[in-house]
Amino acid sequence: MSGRIVAGVLAPHPPHLVYAENPPQNEPSAECGWEELRWGYERLRASLARDDFDVIVVHTPHWKTVVGTHFLGLPHFASKSVDPIFPNLFRFTYDLNVDVDLSRAIAEEASEAGLVTRMMTNPDFRVDYGTITACHLTHPAWDKPIVVISSNRAYFYFSSEVGDQEMLTLGAATRRAIEKSGKRALLLASNSLSHRHFTEEPDPPEDMSNEHVYNHNQYLWDMHVLQLMREGKTRQLIDEMPDFIEHAISECNDGSLTWLIGALDFPTWPATVHAYGSVIGTGNAIVEWRPPQEA
Repeated sequence: MSGRIVAGVLAPHPPHLVYAENPPQNEPSAECGWEELRWGYERLRASLARDDFDVIVVHTPHWKTVVGTHFLGLPHFASKSVDPIFPNLFRFTYDLNVDVDLSRAIAEEASEAGLVTRMMTNPDFRVDYGTITACHLTHPAWDKPIVVISSNRAYFYFSSEVGDQEMLTLGAATRRAIEKSGKRALLLASNSLSHRHFTEEPDPPEDMSNEHVYNHNQYLWDMHVLQLMREGKTRQLIDEMPDFIEHAISECNDGSLTWLIGALDFPTWPATVHAYGSVIGTGNAIVEWRPPQEA
């Protein structure tokens, strides 16, 4: 049986959302906060519950690799993940399983397509908070194995255009590997949209009277990008991605969203926007693409 992508999700990873949820794995606790985005993740989870999946594949901006794209290559990782910018909000004890077979298969497909890949087999490697936040908010049961893909530096060392081409190639390789595996996969692109943010934190951090998008320009860009998603215009979105990255200081410069669009083979069906909201001024959207046969 051919494997398939059950759904692709833009799953932003502000640690503030986990902090506000107060899960037992996270040491700090909050009174409230960022409800619109947290409720958006609730709506996403309800949508995903309609169809089971075997594995979660996540591309994360916060595992940054200089030489090529890396994949977790051991079956189990357990430690504590601490956000380097917000250690007061995110100190999360994780215990997760990895689908090493699918990780290797994607790496091999990508290598055959001309990309540099490597398997991470250091048992003491600490999994990044972008991976953990996106996975926890999407599927807090943690009962599925995951595949974690790093963010290489092509956008930074070369250009946004070069980075997009590499991520589209990586996305296509991901799709081929999933189809050959016979597994049902949920794909997560763990990034925000606009990413200019405030530099001073309110007391308490969850004081929502201080929360709003950083500026009107980046809000307009976010709305334009979301409209393209809702209209199924992903090729136009990729064409405009370099401008979006430059003008909105977008976290898409780590490649997660472009990888997802490549894996979904430029979806032309409308995406479902479950929520949009700001976290310390950054624009974040929870967006689901469900292939027509899965809808």
